[in-house]
Amino acid sequence: MGFSTDAVHAGQEPDPSTGAIVTPIFQTSTFVQDGLGVHKGYVYARTHNPTRTALERNVAALERGKYAFAFGSGLAAISAIMTLVKQGDHVVCSENLYGGTYRLFEKVLAGYGLRFTYVDTSNPARVESSIIKETRMVFVETPTNPLLRLSDIEAISRITKPRGLSLVVDNTFMSPYFQNPLDLGADIVVHSSTKYLGGHSDVVGGVVVTSDEKAAERLGFVQNAVGAVPGPFDCWLVLRGIKTLALRMREHDKNGSAIAAWLEDHPAVERVYYPGLKSHPHHELAKKQMRGFGGMVSFDVGSLDRGKRVMEGVRLFALAESLGAVESLISHPATMTHASVPLEERLRMGLTDGLVRLSVGIEDGEDLIADLEGALKGL
Repeated sequence: MGFSTDAVHAGQEPDPSTGAIVTPIFQTSTFVQDGLGVHKGYVYARTHNPTRTALERNVAALERGKYAFAFGSGLAAISAIMTLVKQGDHVVCSENLYGGTYRLFEKVLAGYGLRFTYVDTSNPARVESSIIKETRMVFVETPTNPLLRLSDIEAISRITKPRGLSLVVDNTFMSPYFQNPLDLGADIVVHSSTKYLGGHSDVVGGVVVTSDEKAAERLGFVQNAVGAVPGPFDCWLVLRGIKTLALRMREHDKNGSAIAAWLEDHPAVERVYYPGLKSHPHHELAKKQMRGFGGMVSFDVGSLDRGKRVMEGVRLFALAESLGAVESLISHPATMTHASVPLEERLRMGLTDGLVRLSVGIEDGEDLIADLEGALKGL
């Protein structure tokens, strides 16, 4: 089936008891059993829930994987993935990770004996040279948050597979509509379903997808044992959002491309980060690896003061964390999403105080440009 058809139908059948075309919200904590060890596949809602099952099957189909596991947040999903490694193991990571992921790795998991090395994964040679005897996993964001650097998933998989390393890709920025990491050689893909999958700023969640049976067995065990699962209503909200994912992603991409091109020509803007621009250093890889460029745009106006004036000068763009929803958001990575990253690390990567990040929504593009034009005029 095509993507839009799967988005609407995969994992979801009309309810057999009523004929309801929308998967019901099974708001229950437990399920009555017919006898000892005799049940309908559901025993306790932390372990399984029919609404969650529908979501998991749906996202697995969209990511072209065999197994999917839903969690209460994107970070809960990443935490579950990190149970695939153990004390003393080493993980190679993209240096420009989402600040919350960096915080999880450095402030929580490092205390339990995991070791992390952050490298520019847009250069596969850097990945290879960072692998040591204890390395068990490579964790990549592509595009990265917020500098939108790309990593060649196929090239990295050619490094990891012969060594038996797990390649994990955070696909939140692209969604399965524009990129399928498992098809490119990744072993595991993770999403913050809060973002493009849900798409309406009304739910928090995460999803992990894999075709690796051993990894799936472990992830399923951890999902139940730790219990960081989404409630049925949250699952229902993400399922509802996914039905329009293809439509929304096309609008995000159209508006994102138009705004990035406009910003690149603006005299008050020093630099624009957007993989759809020919000036982007990974533009050719973007055309090869992705089916679109998305709605995330970052740009640098030179200083914190100038950035503050832009963020406080907009009217349609809302100053808020998060991304990937129908409304347009504007944020300041250095003090918001990446505040937990040390200053010297931020500056080394190019994540300056003058960097502004846009999550471009699906409003009329000309209105969004007019809003930015008014905010930039004072600079």
